[in-house]
Amino acid sequence: MKKRLLVLEDGTVFKGYGFGSPRETIGEVVFNTGMTGYQESITDQSYNGQLLTFTFPLIGNAGINRDDYESIFPTTRAVIVKEFARRPSNWRSQMNLDEFLKEKDIPGLTGVDTRRLTRVIREHGAMKAILTDDTRSIEDITYQLSQAKLPVNQVEQVSTTRPYVSPQNGRKVVVVDYGLKHSILHELNKRECHVTVLPHDTKAETILNLKPDGVMLTNGPGDPKDLPQAHEMVRELQKHVPIFGICLGHQLIALANGAETYKMTFGHRGFNHPVREIATGKIDFTSQNHGYAVSDESVNKEELMITHVEINDGTVEGLRHRHHPVFSVQYHPDAAPGPHDGAGLFDQFIELMDAWKVENKDA
Repeated sequence: MKKRLLVLEDGTVFKGYGFGSPRETIGEVVFNTGMTGYQESITDQSYNGQLLTFTFPLIGNAGINRDDYESIFPTTRAVIVKEFARRPSNWRSQMNLDEFLKEKDIPGLTGVDTRRLTRVIREHGAMKAILTDDTRSIEDITYQLSQAKLPVNQVEQVSTTRPYVSPQNGRKVVVVDYGLKHSILHELNKRECHVTVLPHDTKAETILNLKPDGVMLTNGPGDPKDLPQAHEMVRELQKHVPIFGICLGHQLIALANGAETYKMTFGHRGFNHPVREIATGKIDFTSQNHGYAVSDESVNKEELMITHVEINDGTVEGLRHRHHPVFSVQYHPDAAPGPHDGAGLFDQFIELMDAWKVENKDA
């Protein structure tokens, strides 16, 4: 394997060996603490433009299979591991991690002390990084990195450009795609929801013309403040139809109702984040992948109710509108990968749609 370098914005250098695609790449370096679910993570569009570091020391044991894709064309910039399994062992495996990354044109880096890299990110925050060959001086590489700009149109890169349908015979749900995971569609279809997926820039009028029973705002990458048209859409939509927001969708609901969001130091990325429901005290372990959060102090308590908080750092994990049929969570209740503690939120969405339909049947 060819020697390659990971150079961070603060000048820290990690030496390792390349696998997967041989191309050079620049992005934001982040870490994921999950022990499993690497295929779902790599294909999660919320990692758009990011160099994904796995803290678990051996990645790829189960290979890559046809069932665990969260998107068909992942846009993760790179995968960084301590060691990858060259010979996976699982009856579903169709290829190993190296073959998969080559097929998807995603560079990999192995032989890295990923625990040390994680400590650097925890101390200094997620930052720009470059994965490149070791044929140039560190000075040249760091200068190139200093001139690089991270993208701000990330949702545009990952959202569908055309509407499509995932059919069932039950309730009509519109899903606004900001970088959706396929497992969201699976959870809705499992509950017999007829799903219409629309591009991220769809206007409220277009959605309402479809006469949906409910609308879901999905996860996605980047800064929620880069989507002002979505804030306007949510403000109009919430007056007319139930809404369930997940991850980026949660942040968009907050911004649409006057709250603020901020960039976290290193974010939440993993499958073991404990979240407490304020009303009941119930604690769920959750799957999370986000670098932005809703500011507690900015929430207008007369409009929005904070329903969930993260136990480790107290960040806002759930909201409910006091006057409209709208609720959201920061985590991923579809749990692919991760624990299924939050799966009941899809059932709550079903109940909310049914109750709203009864209340408005004569409207």
